[in-house]
Amino acid sequence: MNLKRILWAVVLLGLLAMAVFAWFVYNAVLAPNTAFENEEAHVYIPTNARFEQVLEELSPLLENIETFEAVAERKGYAANIKPGHYIIKKGMSNNDIINTIRSENIPIQLRFNNMERVEDLAGNIARQIEADSLSLLQAMRDTTFLKDAGLTEKNALSLYLPNTYEFYWNTSAEAFRERMKEEYDRFWTETRIKKAEALGLSPLQVIALAAIVQKETAKVDERPRVAGLYINRLKKGMLLQADPTVIYAKKLHEDDFDQIIRRVLYKDLELDSPYNTYKYSGVPPGPIAMPDISSIDAVLNKEAHDYLYMVADVNNPGYHKFAKTLSQHNANRREYVNWINSQGVNR
Repeated sequence: MNLKRILWAVVLLGLLAMAVFAWFVYNAVLAPNTAFENEEAHVYIPTNARFEQVLEELSPLLENIETFEAVAERKGYAANIKPGHYIIKKGMSNNDIINTIRSENIPIQLRFNNMERVEDLAGNIARQIEADSLSLLQAMRDTTFLKDAGLTEKNALSLYLPNTYEFYWNTSAEAFRERMKEEYDRFWTETRIKKAEALGLSPLQVIALAAIVQKETAKVDERPRVAGLYINRLKKGMLLQADPTVIYAKKLHEDDFDQIIRRVLYKDLELDSPYNTYKYSGVPPGPIAMPDISSIDAVLNKEAHDYLYMVADVNNPGYHKFAKTLSQHNANRREYVNWINSQGVNR
């Protein structure tokens, strides 16, 4: 009789131990272990991260960091950490989380536009991917890369076409640069190259001219007309005389790209710089800003007309008045100068 009781006691204790073990396994491995209220949380694990860094990144997101650590060790994750951008969903278990950060690196949507220099671009990209701004700038300015790509430091910005791109967050500076070269080559189709040749321009000159067009007008529908005007000037051997190039030359000369210049003065036109199109003929040696695709295509598909001059239209903000003759232009210009003087704009 006592033997039966002992056997039953052993069985019951075994069942209890199994139940406790099953509860522990469920609680540690399969039970929800997220502590955030949103539907998902984004996790960024750096390249060469240690397990302690991963725990530090995940700690605010988890109810129980100890059970996560135990399961991660058990599944061998601590010795095989993968860098990247991961999305943890509300209610995930430790097992789900580990499987996610082990194999589900999610690309990000990387965007950039309106940069004036590669320095600005490097800073912008560094805020979106793991690579820091210094490594990005060094990659963009690498002389061997520039030479192989047919670029110089002055026109290096031409390589980076504004758009939205899909990248892995842990992309290196060199990999970012190489991808942008691929996108640049893909953009310059045979059709676009032939259009540039018909204008007597190289792709790099088209981009440099497009930058001026974009700085001259924010109105996309006016850009082909402005582009046509500058092409007319180039064909006649006239100076482009584009105020935005003078502004860029002044910023470059003074090493101050934070200054805001709303009015170009006569003394500015004397600045000796290859970017000053009041002194030097042809297209500048590089873009004065990063033109978007609409501006590049505006040059390639420029409007056919006989205009050689333009000035801001005070009666139609954002647009310009165009003229075929200097006398007509001078009349338009007087109207503009009188207006800008009445606004008290001195610089």
